[in-house]
Amino acid sequence: MSADAIYMQTIIAGIVMVGAYAVGKFLKFSTELCMFVAVIGGAIAGGAGFDTFRHIAEGSVTYLDIGLIFVFATIFMNIIKESGGTNYIVRKIIGAFHNKRILMLILLMLVILVPGALTGAGSISVLVVGGTVAAALNAMGLSKVRISALIFIVAGLSAAAPPVNIWAMMTCAGTAIPYVGFTMPLLIPVLILGLFTVLFFGRGAGNIDKEKALKEIPDPKGLSGWSVGVPFLVLIFLLGAPRIWPFDFPVLGLPLVFAICALVAWLMNFKRVDILKVSRETVAQLTPLIATTAVVGMLIQVMSFNGVKGLISMWIVTAPLAIVWILLPFIIPISEGLLTYGGATVIGIPLIWMLNSNGINPVIVLAGLSLLWPLGDGLPPTALIGRLTVSTVGYKGSYGSFLKECVVPWIAITVVAMILVIFANKFNFLMMVG
Repeated sequence: MSADAIYMQTIIAGIVMVGAYAVGKFLKFSTELCMFVAVIGGAIAGGAGFDTFRHIAEGSVTYLDIGLIFVFATIFMNIIKESGGTNYIVRKIIGAFHNKRILMLILLMLVILVPGALTGAGSISVLVVGGTVAAALNAMGLSKVRISALIFIVAGLSAAAPPVNIWAMMTCAGTAIPYVGFTMPLLIPVLILGLFTVLFFGRGAGNIDKEKALKEIPDPKGLSGWSVGVPFLVLIFLLGAPRIWPFDFPVLGLPLVFAICALVAWLMNFKRVDILKVSRETVAQLTPLIATTAVVGMLIQVMSFNGVKGLISMWIVTAPLAIVWILLPFIIPISEGLLTYGGATVIGIPLIWMLNSNGINPVIVLAGLSLLWPLGDGLPPTALIGRLTVSTVGYKGSYGSFLKECVVPWIAITVVAMILVIFANKFNFLMMVG
């Protein structure tokens, strides 16, 4: 077959995949099902025949390790929530800092950041602490649209924060770059942008109405600080020990670390927590996310088989850098809105190849891109975190008004992200401590 014929066949396979995805959306399938339909279409158009089943099977386990992180990290956070730990933490913050508005906002920001940072999913932050934090912000006099925007932006940033950043992990897996050195390149921008977000949305808010807030947040009677704090201390130890004693302490891997912490959290609260109930609820919460990681693996497998991945890579690699810089703030969030985590592999992998070949630090670039991907979780058709936040907070206005409220921090995040991407080599020093 001639080169032109192969090129045309690849283009046709790509068109079939896009068309299959569009048909799925027209039929109002979920994003995961739409991507699966695209996988089937791409395999058939590429001539896979009965090998389609092999590609589906192999692709479905590509990101098995990431799926295990989702499961055990979310079980850990759900045990903390079910025991009353999140309510306990927020009530303690309100009791101690109710008359210190700025400090109160900063502490609530950290409460939102932790679940997403540990699980890699901003939606978990919304589900675990969104309602509790919304009650505290409401007692400060903030409107529901402003509360929704604040929680959405910070929950998105939590997914980009270390130690678990799924977009970076998926891109690293496809580019043979070790997931190492990301701590400070991710943490510092997330904290700066998180502070800007809560202070921007918190402008004009008063000191929290302590009595009103405490009435809206259930009091987990009998719960101690130890039963809440010890599991987190174990987590910090297990994450830090391999760095402190690199040749003496084994590297357990994030899934096992979170499994151990989940066990500790349950043992500290076994009288309060029905572990079977928590496990069932966790499975229900994570079904869309696990389905996404599985189908993204299938998508990449089939795109590699039919050449579409190579074609996209070629277009990106040969594009002028100036064009790449202009399009990135739009392409990255849109890819997340269409493909959720699939955007990291379809766009992120060839982009990192191209920039790395130009001598640009891929770790810093990925840190910058990781700030842009969560923005797409507010964009239709998926709007994963956006719609969940609006529902959790109870905002009844239009979704467009909610997105409009997010514009200023959205622009700030985009600016910081593009500075990291374009001037990546200027920030190499961040990796020395990351």
